[in-house]
Amino acid sequence: MEDQFYTAKEVAKTLKVAYMTVYRWIKAGKLKAYQMQKQYRVKASDLNNFIESQKIK
Repeated sequence: MEDQFYTAKEVAKTLKVAYMTVYRWIKAGKLKAYQMQKQYRVKASDLNNFIESQKIK
């Protein structure tokens, strides 16, 4: 079973934060992301781990 990937914009919308906030988390290494073509993609499992560690609701 493959893990689903989300764009940084989708992550921002899901977490109800600004896109630039998600971008900063990725650049700071707080949120693991993979660069695919020219976009960052976040695995669903990595997003769940990030949410758990940050206590974001």
